[in-house]
Amino acid sequence: MPQPFRSAIFLRSVAALEQAPASSGEIAFAGRSNTGKSSAINALIGRKLAQVSKTPGRTRLINYFALGADRFLVDLPGYGYARVPAATRAPWEKLLGAYLRERASLRGLALVMDVRHPLTELDRRMLDWFRPTGKPVHILLTKADKLSR
Repeated sequence: MPQPFRSAIFLRSVAALEQAPASSGEIAFAGRSNTGKSSAINALIGRKLAQVSKTPGRTRLINYFALGADRFLVDLPGYGYARVPAATRAPWEKLLGAYLRERASLRGLALVMDVRHPLTELDRRMLDWFRPTGKPVHILLTKADKLSR
């Protein structure tokens, strides 16, 4: 049985939708800063390919990981990290909103959430942005290993 995730490669990072690769389908990973979006992609791929950092706000571009000729896993910038200046954060939010509303090849969204924190207003806003597309959303809870007994 083929394992498309295992053969994934990093393709490119983009700062504007015009730079995105042609695609027949992609699944995006979204969530607050430092919830484990890149780590979740690495777990699916089976190796460390997406950049992971303990410092929130490191992913600042849309990162494409190719699963074949025109299928992708997409690592989106995190949202809600207060220590990033508003002037830096505003372009991310604009890019993220445009991507979620306009990217025709987007097939679904994995909303990555830290299991230790409840759904926030920012998470609800993300879901509200995406809801009109009618595409599926999966909630992926991470960091269960950090829970106390």
